[in-house]
Amino acid sequence: MELVYRPVVGLALGLMKAMKYKVTATGYKHVPETGPAVIATNHVGYLDFIFVGAAVRPRGRLVRFLAKREVFEHPVAGPLMRGMKHISVDRFGQASTAVAAAVAALERGEVVGMFPESTISRSFVPREGKSGAARMAMLAGAPLVPGAVWGSQRILTKDRPKNLERDIAISVDIGAPIEYDRDEDPVDVTKRLMFTISELVDRAQGDYPQAPRSDADRWWLPAHLGGTAPTVAEADAMAARDAQRRAEERQRRLRGEETI
Repeated sequence: MELVYRPVVGLALGLMKAMKYKVTATGYKHVPETGPAVIATNHVGYLDFIFVGAAVRPRGRLVRFLAKREVFEHPVAGPLMRGMKHISVDRFGQASTAVAAAVAALERGEVVGMFPESTISRSFVPREGKSGAARMAMLAGAPLVPGAVWGSQRILTKDRPKNLERDIAISVDIGAPIEYDRDEDPVDVTKRLMFTISELVDRAQGDYPQAPRSDADRWWLPAHLGGTAPTVAEADAMAARDAQRRAEERQRRLRGEETI
C-alpha cells in the first residue's frame, strides 16, 4: 500500500503535463523490474528526483530517495517524505546511519535513489562523487545504476528564481549497471560510477533539443559549452563556502544561539 507516494506521483505527472514539459527517458530497462537497485545520477536541479522517478515508472518501481534531514523537518514536506518512505540524511551526523537505512531498504527489495555529489552542481558539470552509493549497493549486493538528468536546472536550481516557462525539455538517461566485486574498494567503484555519469551527461548535453534564446538565457549552460554558469573551480569554491556556513550555523544552534 502506497497511500502517500502514488497520489504524489499522480500530482507530479499532472503538473508536468500542465506545464507541457518534454520529458524523455532512455535506458530505463537497466532498472530491474523486481529486487533491489541503487540509482545514482548527477544533480543539477531541485526537481531531479521527480524526473528520475518518472523515468523509471515503466518498470513499475517507486524510488526511495536519500534527502537531507532538513527536508524531513519541514512542516509540509516532512510528512510527505516520511509517507513516501524516503531516507533522511544528516549531513552533520554519521554517514553510516543513512547507509544502514538505505541498505535495509535495499534488502527489502526497494529501489534507492541518490545523488553522489551530495549537492547541486552550480557549474552543471558532475562534481566528485562520495562513496555512499557504491557502499550501499555493495553491502546489499544490488545493481549500481548510473544516470544523467539534464534540463531540470532550467526550472528550479540554486541561486536562480523558479521558472514557470512551459515546454522545457528534460532528459533522463539511464546507463548499464556498474560492475564491481563485493570486496572491492568503494572509492574505486565510485570513480567508475562518476566517470560513467559524466559520459551520460555529456551525451545528454549534446543531444539536448533546445538552445538558449538569448545571451541572458545562457546561464543554464556550463562554461565549457559557452554558457555563463560558474566554472567548476568557481562552483567548488561556492560549495565550500556553503558547507562552512552550514557548519557554523549548526554549531550556533547546538549552543542555543540565534542565527541571523
